[in-house]
Amino acid sequence: MPKKPVNWWLWTKVLVGGGAVCVGGPAFTYWLTPTDEELFQKYNPELQKRSLERRYERQKEFDDFVGKLKEYSKSDKPIWVVQADELQRQREAKVQETLKVADEVKARREEMRRQAGLSTEASSPSSSSS
Repeated sequence: MPKKPVNWWLWTKVLVGGGAVCVGGPAFTYWLTPTDEELFQKYNPELQKRSLERRYERQKEFDDFVGKLKEYSKSDKPIWVVQADELQRQREAKVQETLKVADEVKARREEMRRQAGLSTEASSPSSSSS
């Protein structure tokens, strides 16, 4: 059985078409995508004003986020594990702070009762059951 000849015209069209898709597609997308400044100019004036007001805040939040990621990446654990541990520590600290504030409020109430001459035992419901 004789070998079929290579269809060079077909392979040329395939390579040119593939090159056009692989190079031309991203180039076309890059050409059509507006820049940040062009998008900002299309905002209405109220949104432009609000965006400029919050720009510093957003940059600070982003810098804090990147700083935390750098801190988390120093650990041997994966970043998401370290982040979950940090969130857990923050929750526990918040609970402890809430308990501390509640204890301070309770102590202030007791001090005010003592200063007013009220006994703490008379105000508790368990002492009235006898």
